Amino acid sequence: MVDEQATIAPAPSDGHAAGVVRVAAAGDVHCRVDRREAALESFAAMRGAADMLLLAGDLTTTGEPEEGAVLADACRGIGMPVYAVLGNHDWHANRRDELVAAIQQHGDVVVLERDWRTCECAGAVEVGVVGVKGFVGGFPGSHLPDFGEPLLRAVYEETSQDVAALERGLRAIELCPVRIVLLHYAPTDATLVGESPGIQAFLGTDRLAPPIAEHEPTLVLHGHAHAGTFAASIGTVPVRNVSIHVLGRDFHVFELPDHAAAAIH
Repeated sequence: MVDEQATIAPAPSDGHAAGVVRVAAAGDVHCRVDRREAALESFAAMRGAADMLLLAGDLTTTGEPEEGAVLADACRGIGMPVYAVLGNHDWHANRRDELVAAIQQHGDVVVLERDWRTCECAGAVEVGVVGVKGFVGGFPGSHLPDFGEPLLRAVYEETSQDVAALERGLRAIELCPVRIVLLHYAPTDATLVGESPGIQAFLGTDRLAPPIAEHEPTLVLHGHAHAGTFAASIGTVPVRNVSIHVLGRDFHVFELPDHAAAAIH
């Protein structure tokens, strides 16, 4: 069980309590070459403010490797593990391999694609992160079925692979005291409140929700929904939309106790 005093904080505390992992997060940073200096300044301000940094997709504006290099430079020597997932903008130029190579060039950023990692933070607290971009698929009343034209069924299958990867990753990190799911697309429509109902099927799918409800990670993060809502949950699991357009600032810092196992209030 989680200590009732444990909270997801809007900013890092002045002191760094032992066993509390400070997780900085943002989505939809949309790096681009002509705003390189702004990106460098924004990320530099996070040095020493957190134990790890998680980026919830749309790392770039159009997915060009030169934009990925801006992010790589912004994270260079940042002094904490940085994990990221790609978003739809990062796929636009269809140069995925070149983009990921550019982002990871300095060794500071790890792009997770249907993958997971563990690291030690805050005095040897083991943190597990599962990274999956997610995809479209809809929510109650707008689900895309596994039926019809091959192209539509291929979309359904793409999401099925994400769901399977999320399940595998959560099983792999199940013994970590702090477990985080990092997505781009939303796993619940509750964080889409504020978006036009007509586009919500393109902003995510609750097909991603069952592995989250079953394994109860400490925290789920996503971006993509620029006009959505910050806080929601899947069962007792906190889900946070960390799109910078929702946050109204560059990053949000969560404080997670190492004994968090199911929910944070």
